[in-house]
Amino acid sequence: MTNHSEAIGPTDPSTPIDQPVVTLRTPAELADALPYLLGFKPENSIVLIALHGERGRFGGRVRLGIPERAEDWASTANQLARCLVGGCERRGSRPEGVVAFLCREPADGESGKRVVDGLRPLAQLLRTACGGLDVPVVEVVCITGGRFWTYCCPDIRCCPPEGIRLLRPGTSVLAAAATYMGIQVNSTQSEIRSRLVPWGTAAAVEQERALDAAGLALIPKMLGEEGGDIATGILDLARRVMARLAAAEVITDRLEADNRDDELLAHDEAAALILGLQVRTTRDRAAAWMEGDAAPAALRLWRALARRCVGAYGEHAAAPLALAGWVAWSLGDSVEGQEALDMALDADPGYLFAQLLNRACNEDFDPEPIRRLLRGGSADQTSELLGAEEWLEGDVLECPEEQEPLEDAGVTPPRRRRRRLPHAAGGGGRVSGGGIWTSNGPGTGPRNRRRTIRRGARNGR
Repeated sequence: MTNHSEAIGPTDPSTPIDQPVVTLRTPAELADALPYLLGFKPENSIVLIALHGERGRFGGRVRLGIPERAEDWASTANQLARCLVGGCERRGSRPEGVVAFLCREPADGESGKRVVDGLRPLAQLLRTACGGLDVPVVEVVCITGGRFWTYCCPDIRCCPPEGIRLLRPGTSVLAAAATYMGIQVNSTQSEIRSRLVPWGTAAAVEQERALDAAGLALIPKMLGEEGGDIATGILDLARRVMARLAAAEVITDRLEADNRDDELLAHDEAAALILGLQVRTTRDRAAAWMEGDAAPAALRLWRALARRCVGAYGEHAAAPLALAGWVAWSLGDSVEGQEALDMALDADPGYLFAQLLNRACNEDFDPEPIRRLLRGGSADQTSELLGAEEWLEGDVLECPEEQEPLEDAGVTPPRRRRRRLPHAAGGGGRVSGGGIWTSNGPGTGPRNRRRTIRRGARNGR
């Protein structure tokens, strides 16, 4: 049974005097604290937060979407527990306990109590997984439908079966402390992801046709002797689009800003860039736009390209999503960085670039070693570094001569499927000087658009 009078929270004698210290004593305060600890309001998520010291100071945290299949819950719980405890140990402090959160909104007609009961086996698996590492779970809180429940307290006097309504936003002591420190929680998880999801409008049809046509014109050249020229042309095109975005008027509203960026990017330009980024070396060279004046425009471009991966090209979104996650993380926005990298793995679970960055971002590693290599223009060396587990173990400044790919990345790659070149009944295009794709008009597209050669063109992820 949970002792609700025990203090849990960021209490640390070493905390600077000008930073407020907040002690959390009840599940209600824990539920209220979660958005401030993550930087956004999670949805459909498992969150584990490490506790350190006698007073339960908050430490590392990991988050992952709740798997749709209950059969995957056990492996997910074990992976999250290992990830949290291992990350804390690498930073020199093994946790004394864990607080777990399960967040899921009820479906239409579903009650919050039913959500809680349905997730109860997952809560037990999390407790078992952490306990197997000798780290007890002191509380598991389920948040759904504007209320919260605790799985660890059977006392209906303090934890009734109907749950307890969440505190009104902005009214808690932690909310006041966060405001004092300049921390704002204005976005939900779905709002962050909405900037990165493919179009669902009529324009998606035209974009898919442009992707079909670009594939017929570009992919044979990308795989042949002209591959280097095509890569150079793709990067030049990206620079021109970034300059166009940077020169546009600043719009503060996110939806309007994204719509304006979409208007500044033509279908054929987006198609050429999406296909070009499937080549590993081209993607790695583009990843160098991660700081300075280039980074904000690059992030806007990667978001826009992710929104253009429509229809049968959904898997192609892994590259622009991974780049968006990397640039956001490099700019200090780990919230969008984690979401974009999660979405990249949703698009392609075997995408190694996203696997490694996602693990590093979730475990709060320093991105500076990657920046150093990218500043030197060594795309190949960066790709090798991202395949090295040594980078995830510490601050690696140079790429070791012999490296093994990271196998324990928390994601199991799917079986590879054979891919074929798309074939169209009409339409086409050409590659002009410098490798830039120029459309001659939309084609009808292949009969089976899922037969792309993305894996071949990617050249090693």
